[in-house]
Amino acid sequence: MSARFEEIDWRPTAMGDISLRRRRDPASGTDVYEVKLGDEFLMSSLFTAGEIALTELGLAMLPDTELDVVVGGLGLGYTAEAALDDPRVRSLTVIETLAEVIDWHQRGLVPLGARLASDARCRLVQGDFFAMAADSSGLDPKEPGRRFHAILLDVDHSPRHVLHPRHAALYQPAGLRALAEHLRPDGVFALWSNDPPDKEFTSVLGEVFPQSAAHVVDFDNPLQGGTSTNTVYVARTEPGPQ
Repeated sequence: MSARFEEIDWRPTAMGDISLRRRRDPASGTDVYEVKLGDEFLMSSLFTAGEIALTELGLAMLPDTELDVVVGGLGLGYTAEAALDDPRVRSLTVIETLAEVIDWHQRGLVPLGARLASDARCRLVQGDFFAMAADSSGLDPKEPGRRFHAILLDVDHSPRHVLHPRHAALYQPAGLRALAEHLRPDGVFALWSNDPPDKEFTSVLGEVFPQSAAHVVDFDNPLQGGTSTNTVYVARTEPGPQ
């Protein structure tokens, strides 16, 4: 049995102090892993429905063929694991700005670390997703200009509530157009948000992508009681020539 509360790791980073914590949930009797950046809670293994739905809703738009996928934001790994659970995924590139978070997975300090670090299809890349998305070299440092079938992003709280001011440019038309250049024809961009559907952002998506939608994901909230929601935005690029 684990201690009721344990701080597994704490480190200063360029974005603020980041900590990985584990606590015993008295209701379920299971260990809950939590990540904090400064005073902000970034993620918890108690709430993973939205992260998993991000992958499932995004990849559901794609054909039954081998897929190359990018995940922006490693976190506790639930979005990436859901991608590896899809047998169509032949390669998964996970971009994480904080080397400390990648280290947690490689050292097995988080529950999904061993799975992600050992799967031959999965590559954990330390880098700034937002800078890479804006650059013509793209999202694969080993293959500049590479295009993907899907880009799944789970970093900011929402397009309005970003972790760093420089992230905000991605959610504007120019930023989304630059990101879309890294997708194949009929490729999919999917985004997790902790906020309800945002009409302004949905309109921006519609300027860039010919097809887009906002999906509300419901999940049980044992801390507050009742049901909470996340939003997953899914957008698709123009189809290629027939």
